[in-house]
Amino acid sequence: MGSMSLWHWLVVLAIVLLLFGTGRVSNLMGDLAKGVKAFKKGLQEDEDDAQPRSEQPKVLTADAAKPVPSTEKDEAAKH
Repeated sequence: MGSMSLWHWLVVLAIVLLLFGTGRVSNLMGDLAKGVKAFKKGLQEDEDDAQPRSEQPKVLTADAAKPVPSTEKDEAAKH
């Protein structure tokens, strides 16, 4: 029993198509393709997460430089 010839594979394909129908086989192949795409996308996301991201420097605006009014002085004056 050597390797299967072309005729053997054609008979197997015909039986599979008769059992499952062409619609179900095409759906299975579409689902397989979606799974492969999702797997590749997951690998790319993992590679992106592994690379260090450079943080942009924070720029202080005029509003950030103003002092915040303290409530401690007001409370001390009341007592």
